[in-house]
Amino acid sequence: MARRDAPVLRPSATFLSRPAAAPGLRPARIIRHVQAGSSFRDLTLKDFAARLASSDPVPGGGSASAVSAGLAASLVAMVATLSQNRPRYAQHADLHAVALPAAQRLADELFELADEDARAYAACAVALKLPREAFADKELRDAQVRATARVAAEVPLRCVERCREVLVLAEALAGRSNINASSDLRVAALLTHAAGHGAAENVLVNIPLIGTDDWTRAAEARVAELLSELATLAQGVHDIVAGGEQREPVAELPEIAA
Repeated sequence: MARRDAPVLRPSATFLSRPAAAPGLRPARIIRHVQAGSSFRDLTLKDFAARLASSDPVPGGGSASAVSAGLAASLVAMVATLSQNRPRYAQHADLHAVALPAAQRLADELFELADEDARAYAACAVALKLPREAFADKELRDAQVRATARVAAEVPLRCVERCREVLVLAEALAGRSNINASSDLRVAALLTHAAGHGAAENVLVNIPLIGTDDWTRAAEARVAELLSELATLAQGVHDIVAGGEQREPVAELPEIAA
């Protein structure tokens, strides 16, 4: 398993010293026994960067991807804000009114996912440290590893899904928003595309721990589908911004999951 994520997330020493309880553990219980520090979103940029550069297991690529996507969503919100109440863009007012709160919600969720990704990885790391000799049935220990690895894959998969939604908003705003912020929209698309690929890597790296089953096959297929959509949407933003195209109002406002 590659170095990914655990906030100063450290397994509880008392938890690791209780092998008798191990057979009944479930992923949620393991996560509750992981000691989490403050939320990454509460750190200064300098402190977060220092954490990334440290030898601590978290934050790593999963959290960095989610934070990057959160920043991209914030840029999308900025573009919508700068486009509101401008006569030149009045025909797109409905789009701006939808895009602004949607982008803000996505940014908030993505910053939360940075913490969730770290907790999920830490739980998987705890499960991997459960001693085999503590289990009369070794399969019980392996089942804990598979279950926590699945959570560690589910969280970044949600991040890739949210990246797609950020790009849906960015593509809708391209050519329908303040032209002076068009480069910011392009930056948002670039960040989101990269963040989606980063999160996808953190889905795929956990699949060998889960093993091949219906969920992993579906997850791999969904990752491939999402990455294709991300590429198409990001390229669309690039082409529209580069061409300076001013577009007609959207026929249908984008729907973003609340």
